[in-house]
Amino acid sequence: MAATECDALVIGGGPAGLMAADTLLSAGRRVILAEQRPSLARKFLMAGKSGLNLTKDEDTETCLAAYGEAAGTLAPMIRAFPPAAVTRWAEELGQPLFTGTTGRVFPTAMKASPLLRAWLARLAGLGLDARTRWAWRGWAGADTLFDTPDGPVRLAPSVTVLALGGASWARLGSDGAWAGILEATGAPVVPFAPANAGLRVDWSAHMAAHFGAPLKNVALGAGGRTTRGEIVIARTGLEGGALYPLSPELRENAALAIDLAPDVAPETLAARIAARPSRESASNRLRKAARLSPAARALVLECARPLPRDPQSVARLLKAVPVPHAGLAPLDEAISTAGGLAWPGLSPGLEIAARPGVFAAGEMLDWEAPTGGYLITACLATGLWAGRHAAET
Repeated sequence: MAATECDALVIGGGPAGLMAADTLLSAGRRVILAEQRPSLARKFLMAGKSGLNLTKDEDTETCLAAYGEAAGTLAPMIRAFPPAAVTRWAEELGQPLFTGTTGRVFPTAMKASPLLRAWLARLAGLGLDARTRWAWRGWAGADTLFDTPDGPVRLAPSVTVLALGGASWARLGSDGAWAGILEATGAPVVPFAPANAGLRVDWSAHMAAHFGAPLKNVALGAGGRTTRGEIVIARTGLEGGALYPLSPELRENAALAIDLAPDVAPETLAARIAARPSRESASNRLRKAARLSPAARALVLECARPLPRDPQSVARLLKAVPVPHAGLAPLDEAISTAGGLAWPGLSPGLEIAARPGVFAAGEMLDWEAPTGGYLITACLATGLWAGRHAAET
């Protein structure tokens, strides 16, 4: 079968792939975008069902710090498309935005579909040729192979951008199957691991009454890192935004401790406990002296029985409740993934050294970040960066 020549090929129809296609089209390149699912940006739409957190209203350097070890490598890309640029981009697509109390930026519509429709309309106007249900199968020499509803297809693109996602939410198309194809070419790939994932805890039966209950205004510590916010007691363990930044430490099986009264000094807490009648039950003492919610009291009794009797020891316990756990939730249940294409195998322009003329973007790359707009920001920024460098090829 002879291959069909094409100018520029983008494989993957999520935010990184769409941004790469936008950039290539804007540079005058003719673009075919191939997506294995029946429609584009499925994970993007799913993420936006409960409010699409596009970015964080903060300066570029503060934003970069959220990317941890990858911050230095991502720096030129994030600086080229920082949070302020993400905001302008969405507004230029006709989407009004607002900033929440934590600095997170959302579309006023609180969902992804209006933004995606406006973006796809723009891309169609630029001439994007989108092919859905095209499953990438790798290469045969210079040809790029696809399985399509009309049978096998071969393309011979001048330049390619891969934006195939990580390995979470496989049902939406981000299955990580590309890793084996690229490893076979000699591209180094860091094994995938869950990021922004729930924590597995083997609860006893008495915790069932509290499944779905929030633990508000708590501080969490693991492996020397601390976070603060809200988590939720789930059937399988713990979930929530305050937990997710600790994914790197919890992946290494670091112990988790929860401060249930982060605004109260241990001495003050101990004094309140000491003032309660000695005959009072442990649960009532926690409720009245420590002012803990039913869910918080249940957590203490679940994880720290038998409770100490002296007020100082109880206070210390409430400031660091140890939560035995079985590690992070499985990869496919994670919001995002760590691992992917290793940076040493990429050029500064995100070209894959083992496959010249092929660039990569988005969650395929070996970076991770907490929720809060950082995931989409980096996907857009790396898509733009790869698209710019591919356009010059």
